[in-house]
Amino acid sequence: MTNIILCGGSGTRLWPISRTLMPKQFVKLFDDTSLFQLTVKRNSKVCASQFIVSNQDQYFLALDQLEEMNQKENSYLLEPVGRNTAPAITLACMSLSREEIVLVTPSDHLIKDEKAYAKVIEQASALAQENNLVTFGITPDFAETGFGYIEADGLNVKAFHEKPDVKTAQSYLDAGNYYWNSGMFMFKAGVFLDELEKYSPEIYTACQSALTKEHDTSLIRISQEDMLNIPEDSIDYAVMEKSTNVKVVPSDISWSDVGSFDALYEELPQDENGNTLDTKHISVDSKNNLIQANNKTVATIDVEDLIIIDTGDALLISKKGSSQKVKQVVKQLKEQDSQLHNIHETVHRPWGTYTVLEDTPGYKIKRIVVKPGKRLSLQKHYHRNEHWIVVSGTATVTVGDETKLIRPNESTYIKMGEVHRLSNEGVIPVVLIEAQVGEYTGEDDIVRLSDDFKRN
Repeated sequence: MTNIILCGGSGTRLWPISRTLMPKQFVKLFDDTSLFQLTVKRNSKVCASQFIVSNQDQYFLALDQLEEMNQKENSYLLEPVGRNTAPAITLACMSLSREEIVLVTPSDHLIKDEKAYAKVIEQASALAQENNLVTFGITPDFAETGFGYIEADGLNVKAFHEKPDVKTAQSYLDAGNYYWNSGMFMFKAGVFLDELEKYSPEIYTACQSALTKEHDTSLIRISQEDMLNIPEDSIDYAVMEKSTNVKVVPSDISWSDVGSFDALYEELPQDENGNTLDTKHISVDSKNNLIQANNKTVATIDVEDLIIIDTGDALLISKKGSSQKVKQVVKQLKEQDSQLHNIHETVHRPWGTYTVLEDTPGYKIKRIVVKPGKRLSLQKHYHRNEHWIVVSGTATVTVGDETKLIRPNESTYIKMGEVHRLSNEGVIPVVLIEAQVGEYTGEDDIVRLSDDFKRN
């Protein structure tokens, strides 16, 4: 069995913790472990291999977190732009044997009852062996309006229903044969593809065309042109709601999609007053608060039922029960052309990280960390000069035709327009301070001439 892990999505309802270039599935929310890592760990117990479908900008986040787990033998499919779940699953299934049973899971769900989970996986596997498309219906424990529902007749799916209003959700709960749609599936790759070709032939043909140009089955890169040629659709609309061959496995597995701060609060450890545990939180008569403050001391006095999230460059304060409105904040940030929805102060790159220490018109200061054996692209800038000061490690710096070693407390200067590259040929990280000076210091002022990671 192969676990297809879908890593798309930006988790905007958990802003400012979750952002486009560091979405919630990669944020280490639980004992220094991410939801993505928990997904891999959980499904490695029931699957022989992982097939990870990721946005190309998030591929290296997945790679780094898998290396932390000593999980190195995986297959990857990189999407330059998301086209929803149907194309993602189709491209992965087309890359596998038709007889392979696949367990399709999002990367950002939390499942705490792993014994019950193993049992429903076993039940689903038996149904998949009989050439059924299987979905997992979460046993609801309240009238949730934020999920779609599956109406069942035993193990047979009668209908899929969109997110309901409160009254309708309560009627579903009272009926007893409705389940939350988990977004998890199991089937033989070939059975799914046959149903897709029958009900959504345009997606099938476009995915097939995109894959004919690929040869490396362990790292598949789809071109932007080919990806945009694939119709955008969810697996529910493209196949599951149309097929007559769908079964549902009722799943009481202590499941959460961690889709809001209210949901996150329920999953985090709390003190005797219902405040989430934080050694730097000073509470005076405060109760039932969720506080995440990035190692900053937060003091609360006589407040209850608040969500307080501080990431250094953004502060969110919300009443509990209103955190679904966070996506409205993200919408306004996009309308303001802000980058706060997109990146954190610390940004992860395939070669390491950079942290913006100060960003002011005319100059920007960064802390850059380059991992051993990695190097940045060979590049130049049209609008800025750069000063590099090495703090630790030994940097190999190429400027024009000259290459030299820069050691701690030494520096170098790159003029606007000069071709340059920063490398770490040592065995410890290189840490340096970069000062950019110029009329424009945006991240898009980079002309890459050569890149180890095939970025544009």
